[in-house]
Amino acid sequence: MKASHVKVCVLRIEGTNCEEESYLAFKRLGTKPEKVHLKQLTGTDVSNEETRSLSEYQILVLPGGFSAGDYVRAGAIFAARMKSKLSGDLVEFIRSGKPVLGICNGFQILVETGLLPAMSGVMTETPEAVLGTNDSGRFECRPTLLRKVNRGSCAFTSRISPDKISLIPSAHAEGKLMFPLDKSKKIVRELEDNDQIVFKYVDPDGNLASYPWCPNGSTDNIAGICNREGNVFGLMPHPERVFFKFTHPDWTRQPDGPGDGRVVFESVLDYVTKKL
Repeated sequence: MKASHVKVCVLRIEGTNCEEESYLAFKRLGTKPEKVHLKQLTGTDVSNEETRSLSEYQILVLPGGFSAGDYVRAGAIFAARMKSKLSGDLVEFIRSGKPVLGICNGFQILVETGLLPAMSGVMTETPEAVLGTNDSGRFECRPTLLRKVNRGSCAFTSRISPDKISLIPSAHAEGKLMFPLDKSKKIVRELEDNDQIVFKYVDPDGNLASYPWCPNGSTDNIAGICNREGNVFGLMPHPERVFFKFTHPDWTRQPDGPGDGRVVFESVLDYVTKKL
């Protein structure tokens, strides 16, 4: 499959606010992205011309923002609406090997739907984790350094060399990945064994470090995880915001060339064009 044939669904509802950057990241790589409202997939309050089917697309993206105002819990309402109407379509999409990307609020949505970490099936009935309030108790918007720890299973990081440190900014109030306290250590070990941990927050030397390097207090400094098959990936930092080098905070030192986030989109495009 050629990149020009790849259709990308950038899914949104009220409160989503990073769909344009996500759309442009894929458009700049020659694909056919489309910003799609959830109602277009469910067929609610839209015309026949506006209705879309998830099966039409090769990639699904859940962008950042504050969907439905992040009431109840971040991403919970968007997730509930997806799960009530699209569970079958989502499971079929993932089982077919098609990739799903959740960035920030999108990661929160994937966790709330049970699509991540998905340690006991494609979509669990109840969430197996939560993205809680940052330890600082406030919204954190800052450059963050991520070290790739995935050993090769994740479709979104194939072009990133092992242990590479990438600068990808974070902007969230609820990014602390947590698991049930009585099972947390066991779950982290299982995630490591399954190669489901993709990125960790680190300091400039690549070492695990506390605040401000880890902006939220996430368990084991985890910044992003994937499912066991590697085609569903969620991360709190925003790769779409550093598609170009000139959007890095130190851009004056090296203004030209690709930003550290671009390779995430290139990697999944490689995956789709070779395997689907």
